[in-house]
Amino acid sequence: MDRSAALVPRRYVAIGGRGPEDVVADARGRVLTGLADGRILRLHGLTDAAAPRVEVLARTGGRPLGLELHPDGTLLVCDAERGLLRVDLDDGTVRVLADSVAGERLRFCSNVVALADGSVYVTVSSRRYPLDQWIGDLVEHTGTGRLLRLSPGSDTPEVLLEGLQFANGLAPSGDESFLVVAETGAYRLTRYWLTGPRAGHSEPFVADLPGMPDNIWRAGPEGPVWVSLAGPRVPPLDLLHRGTPSARRAAARLAVRAPFRPTGTIGVLAVDDDARVLHHLTRRRSGFRMVTSVCETAGHLILGSLWESGVAVCEAPAVKHPVT
Repeated sequence: MDRSAALVPRRYVAIGGRGPEDVVADARGRVLTGLADGRILRLHGLTDAAAPRVEVLARTGGRPLGLELHPDGTLLVCDAERGLLRVDLDDGTVRVLADSVAGERLRFCSNVVALADGSVYVTVSSRRYPLDQWIGDLVEHTGTGRLLRLSPGSDTPEVLLEGLQFANGLAPSGDESFLVVAETGAYRLTRYWLTGPRAGHSEPFVADLPGMPDNIWRAGPEGPVWVSLAGPRVPPLDLLHRGTPSARRAAARLAVRAPFRPTGTIGVLAVDDDARVLHHLTRRRSGFRMVTSVCETAGHLILGSLWESGVAVCEAPAVKHPVT
């Protein structure tokens, strides 16, 4: 995965608020995102020459992170403060689907997907650190991330998988036989089998990534899985992770108090269901920092960021071939 192509930005679009952490495209090419102030936005015309239109759809009353367009036309929202929400896109009504799991408050849920059978799957990044101290979990390497399942009609998620290193982005395979889970703190994508002889088991899918995977997105069963890389690998952090738990905890206490500024190196990947890397796009010294999400629409890649006050519109690669 050493070879990469250029990630070419075409425009940066301010959207009137900070932290569009996740971006998803709908069937009409519009992009939905959530902001730090709790607003859910729909962005029209991002790839047009004219100025885009920003539409406020709802306010969650918390901090929306991962989004998923449900087949019934509503929007599923992972809210770091309120839990798993469902938003009616017609009138902006917000309903809590689940706010606890296994007797604990459901906080820092990160990403969500809905499958054809009506089940909903959710990642939880950390059981120890809240969103505003996310760096503490990456430094301490807590391994408290989870994968949850919410059955149709239920308001109580079940825990499918524990011990994940900052579980983050989530996407199904084309045939929905497995899920791909991003483990930000382990630089890897993990496969969790839903069907077949290995159902209920997990295994590495794409390991040793060149950066920290964040949200992941798939347009449909035929499209690739797009993976945002929130930051490059940090060798001192890799070394710390091999240290003692007490050393990691001490470093985490310092990290959550220290000022943070992301690097100017950004990147995205596209992989297929056979774990082949189709694209690896990077840009150094970028003015747009900390890419936490990516989606594709109208021949462009749209980048979201926990850090920025807008989105980036980039060229999408034209030819898809495995990177060796």
